[in-house]
Amino acid sequence: MSNVSGNLFVIAAPSGAGKSSLIKALLERHQDGSMEVSVSTTTRRPRPGEVDGVHYHFVSEETFLKQVDQGEFYEWAKVFDHYYGTSRTVIEKTLANGTDVFLDIDWQGTRQVKAAYPGVHTIFILPPSNDELERRLRTRGQDSDEVIAKRMAKAQHEMSHYAEFSYLIVNENFDASVNNLEHIVMCQRMRRSKQQIRYREVLQNLLHE
Repeated sequence: MSNVSGNLFVIAAPSGAGKSSLIKALLERHQDGSMEVSVSTTTRRPRPGEVDGVHYHFVSEETFLKQVDQGEFYEWAKVFDHYYGTSRTVIEKTLANGTDVFLDIDWQGTRQVKAAYPGVHTIFILPPSNDELERRLRTRGQDSDEVIAKRMAKAQHEMSHYAEFSYLIVNENFDASVNNLEHIVMCQRMRRSKQQIRYREVLQNLLHE
């Protein structure tokens, strides 16, 4: 499959919609190296247990800004005091190996990626209701009422951009949502443009007279 270019997917969602759990479940179904989540580049220091190249690509601010000037990132942003970005070189190398790549970014980053890579497939994950979204946030047991209220307000703003995405999944039933996400990914793999490369020899034999 190394001669077949992988597909680039953006998966975005408000906090609490279940995006990370869905991606993790899909990767557990496909442990053959055919798909992976992009590893972002950041200027923040590694936290205990984090490994360079696994959790993030850790670089200095000077290096990061130099890479920005060189057009190295599909998308990048400054969050609080640190920079985060999606490496063009890393993504293109992974895609060239035939591996599908998932970008876990927000709608703003998605706009940047679509401008840099028009062939990207964009997926937005929604909760079934605001009440359910708030329940999921509270179930985490990590945030105060004030923080949850801020997260809900932010979620409203993020969800208003759903129409900018090609695919929409309402995560009401988790297993069904994983199936839907898998169907989207597999559908792109089955496109004629991909299959005719993957099965070039088969097609030549079938059509040989």
